Amino acid sequence: MTRSPIGLTRWWKQAAWLLVAAGAMATATAQDAGALRSSYAALHDRFETNAFGRPLVLDSTQTSADLKGDVHAVVEHPFAAVEQSLGSIDHWCDILILHLNVKRCRFDNAKKMLNLSVGRKFDQPVEDAYALQFGFRVVVATADYLQVQLNAEEGPLSTKNYRILVEAVPLDAKRTLIHMSYAYGYGFAARLAMQTYFATIGRDKVGFSVTGQKNGKPVYIDGVLGLLERNTMRYYLAIDAFLGATGVPAADQAEKRIRDWYASTDRYATQLHEMDQAEYLEMKRKEIRRQQN
Repeated sequence: MTRSPIGLTRWWKQAAWLLVAAGAMATATAQDAGALRSSYAALHDRFETNAFGRPLVLDSTQTSADLKGDVHAVVEHPFAAVEQSLGSIDHWCDILILHLNVKRCRFDNAKKMLNLSVGRKFDQPVEDAYALQFGFRVVVATADYLQVQLNAEEGPLSTKNYRILVEAVPLDAKRTLIHMSYAYGYGFAARLAMQTYFATIGRDKVGFSVTGQKNGKPVYIDGVLGLLERNTMRYYLAIDAFLGATGVPAADQAEKRIRDWYASTDRYATQLHEMDQAEYLEMKRKEIRRQQN
């Protein structure tokens, strides 16, 4: 069957949002505790002076067939608390659901699987979302080093080999260094979908890296690396929001997580603002209830 030009445009727009929704899963080469601490030393100046207003460094890279984002951040939580939170599969759905595009997340502890439904940045039936299945593995869990990996073989269109890596080491009794990396491969269909996205609804969206100055103001990276950086921050801030809610009563944690995640993303409104707070909170309350059923 031959698609009309209008039909093709509509199809590619639908494909583009699906690719954007799924395009935030990850990893780079794993490090050990010593290497991760060396990274902290090497990044010291960037931790001290950056545009994030917190000790955080964000990097993104692209090759001909792969995208990768890295965030290094210092959190004000003891390593034992970070290890307990990020080393347990049952906590990851509470983390991932905070992202705008994650419509539902359920975990299978016996099979060590996370089953995600990713969709658009508004409330929609979970049946209209795309299913992504991630294997979960705690690679290392010692007194001074944690490494967790999530992997999915396939995504929408021609995306593949989704990988998430999270590492952590203690810096002192109260602070922990976290490294989160994500990556995925892509092919011809994904390139076409992204071209449509950046020519339409994504044309004014930017990331965090500064590529120059214009009229005395920073010019931020756009295109696929801008998209990568936005999702990097959204997932890091989800981890941060989860950690920040662990100290309140269990019944209040979900509400604190969604409120803190929204507040932290709105701090970087140029890159991350998509909807007002009331809309986000209502959507996430509904999605959290849905994933608990």
